Amino acid sequence: MIQKQPTISIITPSYNASKFIDKTIDSVLMQTYQNWEMIIVDDCSTDETPDILNRYAEEDERIRVIFSKENSGAAIARNLALQHAQARYVAFLDSDDCWKPDKLERQLTFMQKNDYAFTFTGYEFINNDGVRLNKYVSAPEKITYEDMLKNTIIGCLTVMIDRRKVGRIQMPNIRTRQDLAMWLAILKKGFKAYGLNENLAEYRIGNPSISKNKWKAAKMNWFVYRKIEKLNFLKAFWCFSHYAYHAVVKRI
Repeated sequence: MIQKQPTISIITPSYNASKFIDKTIDSVLMQTYQNWEMIIVDDCSTDETPDILNRYAEEDERIRVIFSKENSGAAIARNLALQHAQARYVAFLDSDDCWKPDKLERQLTFMQKNDYAFTFTGYEFINNDGVRLNKYVSAPEKITYEDMLKNTIIGCLTVMIDRRKVGRIQMPNIRTRQDLAMWLAILKKGFKAYGLNENLAEYRIGNPSISKNKWKAAKMNWFVYRKIEKLNFLKAFWCFSHYAYHAVVKRI
């Protein structure tokens, strides 16, 4: 049992997410751990997303919605949410993904029991209809900076961070792979990411959104290696080849 009941800030960017955002929020409302705040930053949606968000915010005061004045991308949206987050612990959940009901409880217990600063969990793939695809990504025991360069196995929807230990966190302003860049920045400080190998989240695939475009993701991985991490060409190529291999294996 968790001895202390700290608040967890849930960071969620949204853009034209009306098809799935209700399922995402419902998965938070159904958590066995209820001491949370959900900060949703809507990036100028043009569909019914704002109406859905306003309805949920009116029904539950733990849900806070911020509407961006201009479309700026997921990195800016997440950073704005992080600026408004009040909790020591932060977790990330995109507007088309879902959590299993005991995700927060299991992961917070794992962090507190072991005094970890950065954790992630296993997750499974679902399609646009919410059907499970029998594909599961296991969480290794731990990931170092060098490990992360070769294997982007940490799913953003599974991460929880203790900001009291890690300090201020912010994603770089790039259109995709901003989560990878932030994990690398944290790990580069000497922290390790510890995996809770339990299936606690559902990652939706099949969307035409930018985060699901494998080719763009691969190009942005290369950009992160060369421009953000400033790896020389040979090391970047070596890391990229390992990344590509693991990316294929993860989806088999």
